[in-house]
Amino acid sequence: MNLAAPILALSLAFAPMAHAGGPVVIEEEGQPEVIAEKPASSIGILPLLLGVVVLCAIACGGGDDDPVVPQDTLIE
Repeated sequence: MNLAAPILALSLAFAPMAHAGGPVVIEEEGQPEVIAEKPASSIGILPLLLGVVVLCAIACGGGDDDPVVPQDTLIE
């Protein structure tokens, strides 16, 4: 019983250190990253403008046609 008392005292003295979880590291959270969304209106306007340009090119024509000369003004 003489040997049991010092062993019990030492085990009680070091028990909190044995069960300690180690150092607590607290990481600071940085600012959240903000990602800007693309505006939806610019995506829809580009195909519309392209369609208008194509329709104008078809409707306006090329403009390189030969001029029409009336038959009575021909010089032979």
